[in-house]
Amino acid sequence: MEPEDLEKIEDIDLLDEDIDLDKDYDEDDSYKEDDDRHAQTIVFNDEIVKSILEKGKGKGVLTIDEINAALEDIEIEPEIIERVYQAAEQMGINIIEDESEEEDLGEDLEASVEGIGLEDHVRMYLREIGKVPLLTAEEEVELAHRIEMGDEEAKRRLNEANLRLVVSIAKRYVGRGMQFLDLIQEGNLGLLKAVEKFDYRKGFKFSTYATWWIRQAITRAIADQARTIRIPVHMVETINKLLRVSKQLSQELGKDPTPEQIAEEMEMPVEKVREIMKISQEPVSLETPVGEEEDSHIGDFIADENAPAPSERAAYTLLKEQLLEVLETLTPREQKVLKLRFGLEDGRARTLEEVGKEFNVTRERIRQIEAKALRKLRHPSRSKKLRDYID
Repeated sequence: MEPEDLEKIEDIDLLDEDIDLDKDYDEDDSYKEDDDRHAQTIVFNDEIVKSILEKGKGKGVLTIDEINAALEDIEIEPEIIERVYQAAEQMGINIIEDESEEEDLGEDLEASVEGIGLEDHVRMYLREIGKVPLLTAEEEVELAHRIEMGDEEAKRRLNEANLRLVVSIAKRYVGRGMQFLDLIQEGNLGLLKAVEKFDYRKGFKFSTYATWWIRQAITRAIADQARTIRIPVHMVETINKLLRVSKQLSQELGKDPTPEQIAEEMEMPVEKVREIMKISQEPVSLETPVGEEEDSHIGDFIADENAPAPSERAAYTLLKEQLLEVLETLTPREQKVLKLRFGLEDGRARTLEEVGKEFNVTRERIRQIEAKALRKLRHPSRSKKLRDYID
């Protein structure tokens, strides 16, 4: 790639004030905006973007599919994609639509998602949206123009005609922690936003523009909902990149790469790679079945660090038995006073006043009964049974 071409990329203003960047955190707005802008800059300057533009520069043409495939794992604002297209145009790269896209949208929807395991209501939905005819480029422009004029019917038609596009995109994300129908619903929200923002004057087909809004809605929903512990969207992107690099190195090396090898490939500190690998781990339920018969759970094999050792529990049981046996040598009243005063039955020790109310006597009288009972327990005939338990 020529130096002047790189300058064309860098000169494009990616951070126009009119771009409404979605917020990913719960802290103050200034932090969220700065972080998002920083993430966008990193994304655009990623080597993947530069390599796809270099590829297009070499042959003078890029297909929409090539751009989509190159940026598939990158979280990037749909508006920023327009800047990528601008850079391509300024570099003399001709961007063309793919006929395969029309073929994919025109095929039978149920057949296209075979193997996902659809429920009846999902199949019914696919049949219904499959009946809606696709729009021509001229019809899209006409509807977009009517939408600008505030025509709600045109907005509805453009949306309904592209519902099958949502399905074709959503099926690529099955198995990432969300149900297929949930993916479709999230993608439909992205489609609605694309309908609102589509500018037919820029020359792109609506499906090309909507694809990015649909993908963004789905990937952000996965980041927000698919994990037990939520991970910010830009971190999900980093995790995806790390997994992609790790898989590539595994194929090249014939073994799992070390964090040091991944760090070298990603030009990132090893500590950062280890941190990302730790964050990417999914929590596992203690109720997860294990074994062929699935009659055991993971929790059965994890030691409770707060639980006493078996030897301590056995000693405690024997001590309790011996203590009750010794208490049996006292009078019923003395037994009850000691049990209440030391919480031997329920773990809660009572005051002299509380025990006095229990027996309807003064606290001094309870003190006397307690002292007498303890003197009896200190007698060698009784204390010898408990002496072995004293450390």
